[in-house]
Amino acid sequence: MKKQLYVNLPIENLKRSKEFFTALGFTFNEQFSDETSTAMIVDEGIVFMLLEKERFQSFVPHKKVAELEKSCAAINAIQLESKEEVDKIMQKAISAGGNEYREAQDHGFMFGRAFEDLDGNLWEFFWMDVSQMPEG
Repeated sequence: MKKQLYVNLPIENLKRSKEFFTALGFTFNEQFSDETSTAMIVDEGIVFMLLEKERFQSFVPHKKVAELEKSCAAINAIQLESKEEVDKIMQKAISAGGNEYREAQDHGFMFGRAFEDLDGNLWEFFWMDVSQMPEG
């Protein structure tokens, strides 16, 4: 069986989050969606479950859901095929209401940009050519 990755993220409002990520070009698997959650398809075998906070809380009954406006628990990093793709998705994120939370990083062999979504989840999109990576 091929491995799959499912990442669960807390969100405030499902409709608003779906509109935001649709504007970035993502699609959703309605078979794994309901009125409080949705399965956002990133690639074959990579799915981000967007769960309204109350629903997310049901998965972690003995912990508090992080207040994302005050803290960060993870950065969701996704590799793309080119620097141009990185810039393109960032422009879409900013146009849809996201916030670029740090300047672009260009290391020659790797280029990345990062944004905060409408709920405070952090995302980094990057391009990398390991054949151009300096030794050491």
